[in-house]
Amino acid sequence: MRYLTYIICMLSLAAASCKKFVEVPTPDDRIVSDDVFSSDAKASGAMTAVYGNLINGGGSFINGFGTTSGGLSSDELQKFNPSAGEQEFLNNALTPTNTTLRTLWSSAYQSIYYANAILEGVRRSQALSAGVKGQLEGEARFVRALHYFYLVNYFGSVPLVTSTDYAVNSTLPRSEPAAVYQQIRADLIAARDLLPEAYVGSERIRPNRWTAVALLARTHLYNKEWTEAVAAASNIIGSGVYQLQVDPATVYLKTSREAIWQLSPNTGTLRETSLLRPTGTTAPVPQYFLPSSAMATFEPGDLRRRKWVDSVTHQGTRYYYPAKYRNTTTAVTEYYTVFRLAEVYLIRAEARLNTGDLDGAAQDLNIVRTRAGLPNTLATTAPDLSTAIVAERRRELFAEMGHRWLDLKRWNLVSAVLSPIKTGWQATDTLYPVPNDELLSNNSLTQNPGY
Repeated sequence: MRYLTYIICMLSLAAASCKKFVEVPTPDDRIVSDDVFSSDAKASGAMTAVYGNLINGGGSFINGFGTTSGGLSSDELQKFNPSAGEQEFLNNALTPTNTTLRTLWSSAYQSIYYANAILEGVRRSQALSAGVKGQLEGEARFVRALHYFYLVNYFGSVPLVTSTDYAVNSTLPRSEPAAVYQQIRADLIAARDLLPEAYVGSERIRPNRWTAVALLARTHLYNKEWTEAVAAASNIIGSGVYQLQVDPATVYLKTSREAIWQLSPNTGTLRETSLLRPTGTTAPVPQYFLPSSAMATFEPGDLRRRKWVDSVTHQGTRYYYPAKYRNTTTAVTEYYTVFRLAEVYLIRAEARLNTGDLDGAAQDLNIVRTRAGLPNTLATTAPDLSTAIVAERRRELFAEMGHRWLDLKRWNLVSAVLSPIKTGWQATDTLYPVPNDELLSNNSLTQNPGY
């Protein structure tokens, strides 16, 4: 089962290619043999190992740090006794030497490297069946698109790495967001056409066609491609594969029918749980907690307030913290949920609103509200529905992979919301700085304004 550890320098990559190409962590060297793509089973094992690295490796956009960094950068999370590095996120005063910042960048490029290695190995192989070739290419393209989505939204212009060629990659300049999004769309359209509707196996831990379409719908939304976003979201909803869980407490279980794509951990306690839950037993200390402004957004009777928020009292003060993931045992009952149906309804609601379909937007919004135990929205005009969708996304997607931070930025609300509550806020804080190590190792890179 050595193929199910972390994938690294694949098949015909020379030793130089295994070195850093846009600064990445040193790869695990337990899969280095030339026979990785010599059979369907081995190649599929390599792809599975990519997902293992995402969920069981260190922190990343996809594994905890997207939630905490985006939450601190926005108005979503506060930190009890923050470290100097965490205070930088809270104050939107990041320095290019911040270690979490570097981890976000390098872990994303490590996963992109793995995806590129899979793509190159699959294309060269003469031993793989056509079906497995298509499946693996689709999955690798999806993984690459997913990481570029977060890189471009957090950093803006970023190097566009599409091969494992160290000589080329080590001197790449930053590509403009339009070019990055063009690559994201191309990868997702290819993944959509290559991947089957059925999942590999009985669980939802390998991307299927609808996983690629979910990210494509989000990509269209972020680029104000409203008609395309409506179409993509409608295809997922109309597939009949997914349904909202009746009880919000079951949304993140590994058996959730709402899940579009999940990651399966080695242990029952997810990194997200460890990061957000209080520590200590006799006198629990809060770690990350929800500010009063976030708690005030919940309407009376909202089941999400009851099922997804917990609290602890420390030194006479009550702290409320996100508790979407609750398991603290070794038994694996929850999977990390990267895409789910509720977001798709909210994507379609917002896109419908912007195409002038106010009734359709309200219908989608009400589907999410009904599951939360709330009455239908009273909003009927476009401005009121827009306000309602902004509020609903905040309640439904809080403390979930940085949605609030990215939403405020794409709605052009970030300065209006954060400048009153963030000391020293400036508009250039909407993008994170390029890590200093990257600038030192690649003279073609430039720093973002304001840093």
